[in-house]
Amino acid sequence: MASQGPEVGRRWSRGASGFVQERRKGAKMAAALLFLVGLGATTVEAASAEAVTCGSVVKLLNPRHGVRLHSHDVRYGSGSGQQSVTGVTSVDDSNSYWRVRGKTSTVCERGTPVKCGQSIRLTHINTGRNLHSHHFTSPLSGNQEVSAFGEEGEGDVLDDWTVLCSGMYWDRDGEVRFKHFSTEVLLSVTGEQYGRPIHGQREVHGMSYSSQDSYWKAMEGIFMKPSELLRAEAYHAEL
Repeated sequence: MASQGPEVGRRWSRGASGFVQERRKGAKMAAALLFLVGLGATTVEAASAEAVTCGSVVKLLNPRHGVRLHSHDVRYGSGSGQQSVTGVTSVDDSNSYWRVRGKTSTVCERGTPVKCGQSIRLTHINTGRNLHSHHFTSPLSGNQEVSAFGEEGEGDVLDDWTVLCSGMYWDRDGEVRFKHFSTEVLLSVTGEQYGRPIHGQREVHGMSYSSQDSYWKAMEGIFMKPSELLRAEAYHAEL
């Protein structure tokens, strides 16, 4: 029995050496994995930091026509008779500010990055009415009317628009499209101009097909920053 001792000891020694090597390999793999996860989390954080977020107040530019989405307490003389929505060339007009909010009957916490494919509301700051569309004919082009509707930010499901973009989030520097959730038209401008009392302003309407007339870009405004909690959630989602 005593002669088996050294052999057992040698086996244990080799086993211990292999165990140490395996632990070292495992530690290296874990470190590499954590690095990659950290890199992914950093990418998510960087993307969300450059995103348009809920609660932000922005002006939206239609690059093709050089006009900003606009509204005012002037009602359409035909169609729905609701508050009109137009495009203006002025950069400084305060009637071109819109607040980004969650879709109808939901709350999107302030600072939450808006994801591509997410439905939102755009609430006109000065009148408290939401960007809206429905099956009425627009007055100049004969496309689908776009209006501002509701009181103090509360309207109905026809206020919901889906943000169409590439990537994970609505990028501040990127161009996006807004698709009306209920009727599936795209928020567009094709250049028709109004006369009095809103002389020179462009008609904004909904179109059933996509073109360069349907792209918008966030411009001036106040952008709410993503919270640390959201960044932590993004990190854990990567895990």
